[in-house]
Amino acid sequence: MSVFSGRFAGRCAVITGGASGLGFAVAERIVAEGGQVSLWDSNADALAEAAAAIGAASVSQVDVGDLAAVEAAVEASVAAMAHIDILVCSAGITGATAPAHQYPVDSWRQVVDVNLHGVFHSNRSVIPLMLANGYGRIVNISSVAGKEGNPNASAYSATKAAVIGFTKSVGKELAGKGIVANALTPATFESPILEQLPQSQIDYMLSRIPMGRLGRVEESAAMVCFMASEECTFTTASTFDTSGGRTTF
Repeated sequence: MSVFSGRFAGRCAVITGGASGLGFAVAERIVAEGGQVSLWDSNADALAEAAAAIGAASVSQVDVGDLAAVEAAVEASVAAMAHIDILVCSAGITGATAPAHQYPVDSWRQVVDVNLHGVFHSNRSVIPLMLANGYGRIVNISSVAGKEGNPNASAYSATKAAVIGFTKSVGKELAGKGIVANALTPATFESPILEQLPQSQIDYMLSRIPMGRLGRVEESAAMVCFMASEECTFTTASTFDTSGGRTTF
C-alpha cells in the first residue's frame, strides 16, 4: 500500500501513454492512492492489459496527434469518471536516430505530431473542464533532452524543449485559477521507449548522467504524483528534474 494512501481520493485523472512506461506507473500509483484513471494510448492490446491490471475507470485508443480523436477521448473519460482533475501527458516517441541534415522528414513530422501536438491537443481539450471546476493539475512530460539537446535526436530534443515552453505559457495563463501546470524533465530511465533507440544512443545518454545509472520509472512516477496532487499548490509554469544530476539549469 502506498504511504500516501488516500491522497487522490475523489480525484480523476487522464493519462496519455498510460498503457506502459511512466504513464502506467503514474496511473498505478494514483489508483493505489484512491483516485480513478482513464488511460489513453495508441496500443489497444496494451491498454486492455493495463486497465485490467489496475482497474482503470475507462480506456481510449487514441492518436494524440489527432485533435478530433482527443476530443472524443475527453468525452469518453468524462462519461466514465464525471470530471477530470488531473492530466498527465506522457505519450511520446523518440523518432529516428540521425543527424539533423539527414533526418527523415516523415519521422520528424510524426515526432512533432505525438510529442508536441499531442500535448497541445490534450491540454486544449481538458483545460476548459478544469476551469469550469476551478481545480486542475497538469503534468506535461518533457525530457532532459529538451534542456540540453541530444545529438542525433533533433526532433525529440526540439519537441521536448517546446513542451517546456508550452507548459510555462499555460502555467502563467492559469495561475490563480485553481490550476497548476508543470513539466517533468527526466533523464533516461528504464522504459519501453528505449526499444526505439540503438544501444549506442542509450550508452551516450547514460554517460551523461553523473549518478552513473539509468533512472527508475518509480522515481519519476513519484515526482509526477506530487505534481499532480493537492500538495503542489504554489509551483506552476515550472519544471521538475529527475535527471541523476545531468541537468545544469
